[in-house]
Amino acid sequence: MEAPRVIVERRRTGRTRRLFRSHKLLWTLVVLGVAAAAAGMGTYATFTSTTSASGSVTSASVTIALGATGASTNRLTVNATGVVAGDTIQRSFDLANTGGNDLAAIAMTTTASPTSVLDSDAVAGLQMVIDKCSVPWTEAGTSPAFTYTCGGTSTTIIASRAVVGSSLAMPGLAALTNTATDHLRLTLTLPSTSGNTFQGMTSTITYSFTGTQLPAGNR
Repeated sequence: MEAPRVIVERRRTGRTRRLFRSHKLLWTLVVLGVAAAAAGMGTYATFTSTTSASGSVTSASVTIALGATGASTNRLTVNATGVVAGDTIQRSFDLANTGGNDLAAIAMTTTASPTSVLDSDAVAGLQMVIDKCSVPWTEAGTSPAFTYTCGGTSTTIIASRAVVGSSLAMPGLAALTNTATDHLRLTLTLPSTSGNTFQGMTSTITYSFTGTQLPAGNR
């Protein structure tokens, strides 16, 4: 009974071998076919076309500048001493647009450090006016007691107000236009109503000017 089982098992083993050989041959043919197809694809030519363009982008430069220190062009750094109630202090200065572009606005900010009642008292403290002359101001007097007269047309840019202020609008300046210069005069007045509490006080005033770009648009 055992011998027939051995014969059957051998027949099945032979059949399995034949099937394995057939599958192996089939897979070999498939692999060879895929490889041939891939090799064939590499031989095809492709048409191409390339074009390009370039353009530069340059940002604007916004710059305003005070005139060089000197007569009529910039006296803002000249100190005033011995000021009493009712006194007036005049200083001329030029403000120019040197950035190569027009501006939308120019504003002035004044701060004090050290500070005192001279600048902190908005009513009895120093009062400020900014005027513009269509031509350079004519300077007279001996430093630091300068006075100025306008040989052309005079316009008030900032009307009388307390000396310290933030972002004070300066409408009507020529310096809104590229390369233009404004001839300005600062006048500080200590009101005659200032009392004894103002004696012996010192305030150092800083004058800052800010130019703002034109509104954004297409370039």
